Formats: sequence, C-alpha cells, structure tokens
Amino acid sequence: MTDLAEDFPRKLDDHTIQFVRILPGPIEKVWDYLADGKKRGQWFAGGDLPSRVGEHFEMRFKHGDLSPHRSPPPGRMKEMDAKGHSSRNTLLALEPPHRLAFTFGEEKGRISEVEFLLTQDGDKVRLTLTHSKIPDRGYAVGVSGGWHSHLAILHYKLEGTEPPAFWDVWRETEGVYEKRYD
Repeated sequence: MTDLAEDFPRKLDDHTIQFVRILPGPIEKVWDYLADGKKRGQWFAGGDLPSRVGEHFEMRFKHGDLSPHRSPPPGRMKEMDAKGHSSRNTLLALEPPHRLAFTFGEEKGRISEVEFLLTQDGDKVRLTLTHSKIPDRGYAVGVSGGWHSHLAILHYKLEGTEPPAFWDVWRETEGVYEKRYD
C-alpha cells in the first residue's frame, strides 16, 4: 500500500472529488473487478451491471464481508453493517476496459455520479475515480472515507493478498476528511 498522505483525493470543486490510484495490472484484471458483480462485491458492492446505458441496476453492500478479518463497525453503522444495504443506480457509461460510470445514491434521493477511468501504464493501471454532483460537504466527507477504504481493499485484492477488516481500514481515515474539507 502507499503512504496514507498519497491516498487522499483531490477536491476539484464543492461538488466533486477525485481519487487516483496506481494498481497492479493488467487493465483487463482491474476492469473485471469493476464490471463483474461478484468481483466488485469483494471490494465494494456486488450486483450485475446492465448491458445498456440508461438501464437501472442494484448493488448490494455488506462491508463486514469484504475480508475474512472482522472488526466492529462504528456505532452509527452497526445496523447497516449487520443487515447490509442495497443501492439503486443507473448505468451512465460502459466502455470496456476503460470507462464505467453510474449514478449513486438514488435510493436516498441524493443522486450523485461516479466514474471510473482506467489507463494502462506499463505493468500498472492508473484508476481515476471521480465522484461528482455531491450535494453537500457532509456527503463529501462520508463518501470520501468510504471510497478511500474500498479502494484500499481493491488494491489488496488485485495484489492477491488478504485485506484487513474493512472497518479497520475505514478507521485509518476517520475524522481526516472532516478536517480536510473545511
């Protein structure tokens, strides 16, 4: 893994954050972890993508299952972690193996957009994740900690190593984004 200071996103404006990660390749392997619902479920949220842009799909989150290691979730996330939760989304772009985009948060009425761009860089892959149309600072703080943790788990998976418990990874940045987004 990289130094924690290098992992933080750039805040492009009040409604957009962007993470950049250099991941083990090849690009097709990274793409599979984005587009294949079962593989995506190992680091983020499971669920099959539709075949056409504009179609809806569901992702299922179960953070405690992203690693065989367990740690208790924060109190405010305890019920959600125990039960898991689903997210309704709309596919915005599907351009294998370079671009995937979808809406995020439809079920809460706070629709934002997530885009993954992949480029091959030697034997590594540059992943650029842009989360846009973020409604407010509180939402930005929350999704930043989540993306930070999920991308760390993805890195472990691509390396073929066992990740630590998701909530332990999440705790590494707890409160950090609150200070960064003043």
